[in-house]
Amino acid sequence: MAQLVLGLGTSHSPQLSTVPELWSARGERDQNNPELIGVDGIVSGYDELLARTDMARIAKEITPEKFQERHERNQTGIAKVKDALYSANLDILVMVGDDQQEYLRDDNMPGFCVYWGDEVVVKGRGPDPSTGNRPLIEYSLEDRTVPTHSALGKHVIEYLVEAEFDVGRSSFLDPNRGGRSQGGIGHAFGFVYHRLMQDELIPAVPIMLNTYYPPNQPTPKRCYDLGRALRSAIEAWPVKARVGILATGGMSHFVVDEELDHMVLEGMREKSIVKLSQLPRERMNSGNSEMRNWITVAGATEHLDMELFDYVPCYRSPAGTGCAMGFAKWD
Repeated sequence: MAQLVLGLGTSHSPQLSTVPELWSARGERDQNNPELIGVDGIVSGYDELLARTDMARIAKEITPEKFQERHERNQTGIAKVKDALYSANLDILVMVGDDQQEYLRDDNMPGFCVYWGDEVVVKGRGPDPSTGNRPLIEYSLEDRTVPTHSALGKHVIEYLVEAEFDVGRSSFLDPNRGGRSQGGIGHAFGFVYHRLMQDELIPAVPIMLNTYYPPNQPTPKRCYDLGRALRSAIEAWPVKARVGILATGGMSHFVVDEELDHMVLEGMREKSIVKLSQLPRERMNSGNSEMRNWITVAGATEHLDMELFDYVPCYRSPAGTGCAMGFAKWD
């Protein structure tokens, strides 16, 4: 029988692959975001958010020294996740990530969707024009076709249906899809290949969650329950295999909300479905919504213990915008 032996969690923000002297440029772009969720739960544009922000406190968070220190911690966190991934000697990796209308669109957007084809395309990624085409730290220019594990994917779909999850399924990536994916798997999964799985390719089962778009966003409790069902599905698969599960996304963004992040981290560390169920849902939208991916992995790894490699609140503007990064494993 298959065993779920490892859980991993990593942020996937472009800021992770941006040199620190360009973080302020990303902060300037936040001024054009009309839907910034403040730590007070109020949704507003940048100027309104700035008026409600403790600017004296944030000023200490956006110095060149802070940018450099947090950049270095981020790279260390990624390296630790990568090392844990390869040290576990996995046969298959289940990846849980959000899709931002790259692959799942308004014509059909299930709460959960399991990919069970034989392969996916990962699009190459080059310099970012918004930052003067300065190079990212690490990126692949060429498109790649990478293996996915159709047998486990099919088994997971069938098991989830028996467990009364109305799960979507897909075995085909439409090459005519536009957006950031441009016919490939979404950015949440592309990050894994660009920054973590650069060496040996581990066959994967991508699971896409609609974390961003109402009205059918799954609740945190439903995500935790999905994780539990995924573990049961893996362990019921009559094939000898070492399986890992990875959450890609989060923590809070596009406004750093340290209080919310620590609420989520505490609930996962304590394996408390009660605390996770009581998270303030009005603050679990936009980028913050990606923490649903982590909660799913926490549900799948109740039999394992969580180790937080690092939590790095990466502020990038006077209004407190930015992305909080998290790196963790369950083993």
